[in-house]
Amino acid sequence: MMYDYFKNMVDGVSQKLLQDPDSINAKKKYVLEIAKIGQKLYTRDEKIAWCGVTIPFDLLNSMGVTSCFVEFVGAMLSSNETAPIFIKEAEDSGYAPDSCAYHRAVTGAMLKDIMPEPDFIIGSSSPCTAGLAVMEDMARRFKKDFFILNVPQNNSKESIKFLTDQIKEMTRFITAHTQKPLSMEKLGRALEFFNESSLILKDIYNLAKQTPSPVDNKLLKDFGTVIGLIMGTREGVEICQAFKDELIDRIESQKIDPSKEKIRIMWIQNRIQYKFPIEKMLEDFGVKIVVDELNDVTWEPMDPDNPFESIAKRIISIPYSLGTNERIAHMQLLAREYKLDGAINPCHWGCRQGTGVRGLTTRGLKDVNVPVLNLEIDCVDSRNLAQGQIETRLEAFVEMLT
Repeated sequence: MMYDYFKNMVDGVSQKLLQDPDSINAKKKYVLEIAKIGQKLYTRDEKIAWCGVTIPFDLLNSMGVTSCFVEFVGAMLSSNETAPIFIKEAEDSGYAPDSCAYHRAVTGAMLKDIMPEPDFIIGSSSPCTAGLAVMEDMARRFKKDFFILNVPQNNSKESIKFLTDQIKEMTRFITAHTQKPLSMEKLGRALEFFNESSLILKDIYNLAKQTPSPVDNKLLKDFGTVIGLIMGTREGVEICQAFKDELIDRIESQKIDPSKEKIRIMWIQNRIQYKFPIEKMLEDFGVKIVVDELNDVTWEPMDPDNPFESIAKRIISIPYSLGTNERIAHMQLLAREYKLDGAINPCHWGCRQGTGVRGLTTRGLKDVNVPVLNLEIDCVDSRNLAQGQIETRLEAFVEMLT
C-alpha cells in the first residue's frame, strides 16, 4: 500500500517536472526527494532505521542507512486520508484515544503490517517521550534493538559532552547492525553539504522576512522539520537552492500580491496534515503565514574536523530540544524579525509538549505584543475536526488583529 503510494508520487511528480523542465518548480522537486525516501523505506534491499525527529539523518545517510522519523508515516497516512483506519486499529487494540494521533496512526500501521520492518530503531528524548514509547513498542514487536539519545535541555559544556559521547556510541551501534564502519571522509562530505544547505536556508528565511513576504501560506509548510531528512546530501543543497530561486523570482517578477498580507502570522509547531483548507481560509482573510516556528537555522556551522560535537550542539539548538523558556525566547525573536501581528498554535490533541505549554507560549508572545490563537484541533485525525468552530474562531481572531 505505502510503497505504491510513494511510487505513484515519485512517478507522477517526475512526469510533471519533465513536462516543464525550464521552471524552478521548487515545491515539486522537494516533494519528489521526500517521496523517494518514502519509497526507499518500503524497499526490502535497504538498511532501514526508524528514528525520532531530531536524530542526525546526515550521519545515518553517510553510513548508508535509509532513515526517517516515525511521525512522517503518520503525516503521510493523514495526507492520503487513511489515518483514521489505522488510528481506530490502535484504539481497538487498547491504545489510549487521548494520545498523539501521529503515534496512534503509526501504531495502527504497525499492527496492520503496513510499517516496514527496520534493521534497528533510534529514538530521542527530543521532542517528546510519547514518541519514545511508540518506538519502544515497535522495537518489542519487531524484536529489534533500540538505541536512545537523551538530549539535555541546555547547551552547557557538560551537556554537549554528554550528548557527544552518546552520538559516538550511537555510531558504534549503527556499525554493529550494518557491519559497515563510519567513513570519516563520507561524514565530512555530508557535513559540508549540510553547511552549504544551511547557508542557503538562511537566505531563504531572510527573504521570507521581507514586507510583503514572497512566501505563501503553503510554500514552506513544515519545511524546517522535513528538510532535515535530506540535509547533508547534494540533493538537499539543490532543493534549498530551488526554494531560494523561487522566492527571488517571485520578488523580481513582482508576483507578490500585497492585498494577501494584511496580517503577518507565525504558525507554532506542526501544520494540519489532512485536507483542510485552513491556509486558503487565512488567505481569504488577508492573513499570511510568513514563518513556521521551526523554519530557522539555530545552529553554528558543522565542523568536519570535530563532527560529533558539532552534531551534538546542533541537536541541542533545535527549539524542540530547548527548555520552555528558551523555546519561547526563540519565538519572541522570530516575532521581532518577521514583524508579526499574531500567531496560531494548533493545540494538537494528545501533544503534551505543544498543548501543555500553551499558556506559557501565549503569555510569552503577549509580552512582545503578539496575540496567539490557540486552536483545539487534531492535526492528524480528521474525525475530530470541528470545521465550523475553527472558521468562527479564525474570523474572530482576524477581526481582533485588524
